Amino acid sequence: MEIKRLALTDTANAARWDAFVLACPEATFFHRAAWQGILRDVFRHPVYFLYAEQGGEIHGVLPLAHIKSRLFGNSLIALPFAVYGGVAASSPEAASALELEAQSLARKLDVDHLEFRNTKPRHADWPTQDLYVTFRKAILPDVEANMLAIPRKQRAMVRKGINNGLIATVDRKSDRFFKLFADNVHRHGTPALPKRYFDTLLQVFGDDCEILTVTTPEGQPLSSVLSFYFRDEVLPYYAGDDETARNFAANDFKYWELMRRSCERGLKVFDYGRSKVGTGPYSFKKNWGFEPQALHYEYCLYKRDSIPQNNPNNAKYKLLIEAWRRMPISLANLIGPHIVRNLG
Repeated sequence: MEIKRLALTDTANAARWDAFVLACPEATFFHRAAWQGILRDVFRHPVYFLYAEQGGEIHGVLPLAHIKSRLFGNSLIALPFAVYGGVAASSPEAASALELEAQSLARKLDVDHLEFRNTKPRHADWPTQDLYVTFRKAILPDVEANMLAIPRKQRAMVRKGINNGLIATVDRKSDRFFKLFADNVHRHGTPALPKRYFDTLLQVFGDDCEILTVTTPEGQPLSSVLSFYFRDEVLPYYAGDDETARNFAANDFKYWELMRRSCERGLKVFDYGRSKVGTGPYSFKKNWGFEPQALHYEYCLYKRDSIPQNNPNNAKYKLLIEAWRRMPISLANLIGPHIVRNLG
């Protein structure tokens, strides 16, 4: 089994990589080859997209990026800004060869730790982050059946949004989405990703990346979501809401409208994405009838004694979060991208 590195300009092997990802059951949207260009060009991180080849065929892929930050540490991750990652392989031999190469690369780069964002456990002896879960559920083939599958109280909120005459439209640009997203994360005390990142996602992934924005009948933007499409799945991934959205049940209507449209497109899985256990988003997704599924973020530690906790739940960031909330949003949007690029 030979391990090779995908060059950024190698379009032929990038096409082979993506063909493998599309066919491999272990692979996700975040294993696609285009992420290496996005991570390098938008966030300026060195990327190492490894693949295992034998007999002229790809048997496994492992997308990695190196994040080196004074504030958040020095790490090699599969994959930053993604909820899923790690090895996707068609054989145990390919998976093992890729992981060994990643560990060799981690030692060469002198990182503090190597992180695999697995959906399934692979290393029982590695420290594992148990903070996150994901929510996935089958989309029924009939629109009304999906409505009736939503628990009663949550279904009432969806119908409230419908009765309010809310309108959902697909946006070809990120302007309305970004304003809602940036305002939303600012209220929570965290920096926003740069607008350029969302513009790049729309450009690079084309029809596989879509923004759905909900407005009042008068056209006031209330809620927006950027979703990815992969095989027969829809993944609502980034979202933002106006402070008045709750009054209109706009957030509830937004996800129902995305589910309804996905049903009509013939998609089979609604992936509600990652949430931290015990948070508001966690409860919101459970209210829709989705059950949490554990994620297995595994770490190989080199210069650390414990798993890094670079998330808002960490008490040491409490004062920073409060200060960020008080910062003018124009200033937050200016300096935020320089901080968030190192969070991954």
